[in-house]
Amino acid sequence: MRRTRRSSSRLQIIPVLGLLAALLLPLGFTFAPRATAAPAADPVRVMPLGDSITGSPGCWRAVLWNRLLNSGYKDIDFVGTLPPQGCGQAHDGDNEGHGGELVTNVADQNLLPGRLAATRPDIVVMHFGTNDVWSSIAPDRILAAYTKLVTQVRASNPDMRILVAQLIPMNPGSCAACAQRVVDFNARIPDWARATGTERSPITVVDQWTGFSTATDTYDGVHPNASGDDKIAARWFPALAAVLDAGVPQNPGDPGGPGDPAACTARFRAVSTWQGGYQGEVTVTNTSASATSGWTATVVPAGGARIGQVWNGTHSTAADGTATVTNAAWNGALAPGASATFGFVATAPATAGAPAATVTCTAKSSAN
Repeated sequence: MRRTRRSSSRLQIIPVLGLLAALLLPLGFTFAPRATAAPAADPVRVMPLGDSITGSPGCWRAVLWNRLLNSGYKDIDFVGTLPPQGCGQAHDGDNEGHGGELVTNVADQNLLPGRLAATRPDIVVMHFGTNDVWSSIAPDRILAAYTKLVTQVRASNPDMRILVAQLIPMNPGSCAACAQRVVDFNARIPDWARATGTERSPITVVDQWTGFSTATDTYDGVHPNASGDDKIAARWFPALAAVLDAGVPQNPGDPGGPGDPAACTARFRAVSTWQGGYQGEVTVTNTSASATSGWTATVVPAGGARIGQVWNGTHSTAADGTATVTNAAWNGALAPGASATFGFVATAPATAGAPAATVTCTAKSSAN
């Protein structure tokens, strides 16, 4: 997609033609209808999404922006609720890189939908999870947060193109284990992307780790310096250019039609509680225009609770307590708007508080 903006010279002629027509019509002159050019497509809206590596000031965005423009990509618009934050070179600095944020908190607190509504991106470029890895949050839980964010961006635009980074290396003096944690987490991302991407809303994994040195490409073992900014922009550029060249549908809010990939929502409620545990249930609803042939829900119980017995589905539980529940043989097929519910029993420590859980889901279209 290498588009240039239309010249405004023709617009300056139109008032003159209108005046001439007004003078000549009383004399009996008429004008044949004149063809007008179709309106130009809106700029493609790209959201840089992440934490302080993306913002504060996230100067790789400036490098990437200028490389795109210098390569002929004119009709692009970087978007976000945060304003430009410096960098010493002209660029479109809008972004969604919130310093200190954890992707798990963004997912748990549902912070992203409001930001999406305010900016309406067509493409999300995401480097997110460094603070989670630093906080020793398990990869399963971080990937569950990734899945929830993907569900939310597709709810805002079913045709969303998503670029997800394997994180740059991290080696802060205060976290000796962080370097290996990044390696372990990055190794999980490709399989997650293959399972979560769809034909309508593909996920592209961009390797930001290989060839990046915390010694020479960061100023503190975590945040990129000028050399690091250049390397990050150089890795994003071919992936983003490929998406732009392929063309990006610009119809946010389209609910989809028959045959489109299925989408779903998941809702948790506590049925009953007792000392040391509770009974919960999750309702999965097909929110697309396509029938589903199956669904998978991810349940992250709050307060250290762990899911044990499950009915109306099969489940597995990760070391951090995250449960993955797949439909039973009889309740995977859902017509558009239909729902299925599974139940479970969870054990919880006395300090857990009221039952709560973060739940997300993915669905498989019956046409696939």
